[in-house]
Amino acid sequence: MSQGIRLKGGIDDKSFNNRLDYDPEIVELYLTEQDMANTELIRQRVRELRRRGIGAYMHHPSKYRGAYLDISSEEPGMYRFYRESTAELLEICRQEGSKCVIHAHYVGMGGAPADRASSIRLREAIGAIPGYDSGLLLWEDSTEGLFCYSNPHLIDEVIVPLKLPLNVDVSHTFIGFRGDNDKLCEVLERTAPYARYYHLVDSMGERHDSLPLGSGRIDWKRVKPFVEGKDYIFEINLSGDHTDCSPMVESGVFFAEIGS
Repeated sequence: MSQGIRLKGGIDDKSFNNRLDYDPEIVELYLTEQDMANTELIRQRVRELRRRGIGAYMHHPSKYRGAYLDISSEEPGMYRFYRESTAELLEICRQEGSKCVIHAHYVGMGGAPADRASSIRLREAIGAIPGYDSGLLLWEDSTEGLFCYSNPHLIDEVIVPLKLPLNVDVSHTFIGFRGDNDKLCEVLERTAPYARYYHLVDSMGERHDSLPLGSGRIDWKRVKPFVEGKDYIFEINLSGDHTDCSPMVESGVFFAEIGS
C-alpha cells in the first residue's frame, strides 16, 4: 500500500481500476444520480476496496436531474431523491463498512440570508435526516451559502448543537473567506472536535478552481497539523475523462514532504 496516496474516482471500470493501480490507502467513490440505480455495483466496489485493505468512502450525488442538490429544496422530486439516496447510502455504510460525504447544499440555498434564523432552519433540516449524527454521514461545507464557514452562525447554531460529524474541504473554506489563511486556520481549529475527514485541495481563493497542492495560495504548512492523524483525500480537478489521477498522486507527494 502506497503511504499518503488517497484518491477520488468513479465506480466505472476504467476509473476504479486506475485508482487501484496506485495501491492507495483511501479511495472516495464519487457517485451520480445514475449510480443510485445500481447500488449493488456500489456495494461491490466498497467490498473490493475493503478486501484490499483500502479505506472506503463514498460521496453522495451532487445533482438531481442536472440541478445541484439542496436539503431544503421544495421541489418534490429533489426533496425525495435527497432523502431516499441518503438512506440507501447510509445502509451501505452500515452493512459494508464505509462512510459517506454529504452536502446540505452546494451553491447557496435559494438566496437564504446567512442569518441566525436561516441557520436554525438548516439545523432542523439536517437534524431530521435519519443517521445524520451516526458518524457514517460526514457533512461537507460549500463555498457559499448557509453551510459555508463564512456564515458566522454555522458552527455555533448548526454544527455544535448537532455534534455534527464533518468533512472539511480546505479549499471550500479558503474560498469562502476569499483567500484568508488566518480565517481558514481559525475554522480548522474550531471544527477539529467534529472533523472526521478532509478534502485537501489548493485554490487561489477566488473561485472553485480545485488546484493541485502547491499551485495555489493555501498555506499547507499551517494546515497540515490539523489534518495529521485523520483521514483525507486529495480532491484535485482532473482533465479529460477524469481517469488519470496523477495530479492527486503528485499532491500526495507534495503533502508528505511538508515539514520533512
